[in-house]
Formats: sequence, C-alpha cells, structure tokens
Amino acid sequence: MQSYTIGQAARLLGVSPDTARRWADAGRVATHRDESGRRVIDGKSLAAFSTELAQSGEDDEVPYTSARNAFPGIVTAIKLGDVAAQVTIQAGPHRLVSLLTREAVEELGLEVGVQATARVKSTSVHIDRT
Repeated sequence: MQSYTIGQAARLLGVSPDTARRWADAGRVATHRDESGRRVIDGKSLAAFSTELAQSGEDDEVPYTSARNAFPGIVTAIKLGDVAAQVTIQAGPHRLVSLLTREAVEELGLEVGVQATARVKSTSVHIDRT
C-alpha cells in the first residue's frame, strides 16, 4: 500500500503542511514512521480522512480552481464491473467520479489510497496515475 509524507498528504488535501501536521498530532489521521524515520500516512487512512474532511466542510484552506483544471487527489473508492469501472477521487474539497473501463483501472494500477489526478473537460473526467 502506498504511504504519503505529511507534505504529500497536505497537497492532496489542499491544505498547508502545518495544518496536516496539526491534524496528525491531534490524532485525526494515523501516522507511522517509515524506514527513513519520516512520519507517513497509509493511503487507505488518508483516503478515508479526505472523504471525512470534505463531508465536514471544515477545511478553511479551500483552493479555488476552474473546472477545466487538473485535480490531484487520492482514490477513495473503486467499483469494478465485468467491463466498466467507477473510480472516485477526493481532491481537497472536490469529489470527482469517473466512469472508465475495468482494463484502464487495472493498467493504471488504481486502488483505494493511491494518488491520482482527475482531469475535467466538459462533462468528462479523465484519470492519470500520478
């Protein structure tokens, strides 16, 4: 499972590293030390926390962006069918859902907790594994 440093988590959540550090210090999101001694957050934990944070509406550092921009975030849910798939990404306060092929999900190696970028154009959401 992918893990994220406090700085990486902050970028995905759309907040400052200080805010992410305060949340970790307060126990709002679990951290552990990696082999280098850095404090990191498990991808699945970060995905759950990002969804909780967006639903609470408490994030006061909301980035403003055009709908045509890229939305770097974290995969929070995947529903796989025989041919199609639905991928949900939480990018700061934005929840984006993309419908794509199961094959694309497998080729990108998408799973809950993985960093990905949703690109929005008109009504289509494209996903890049980042």
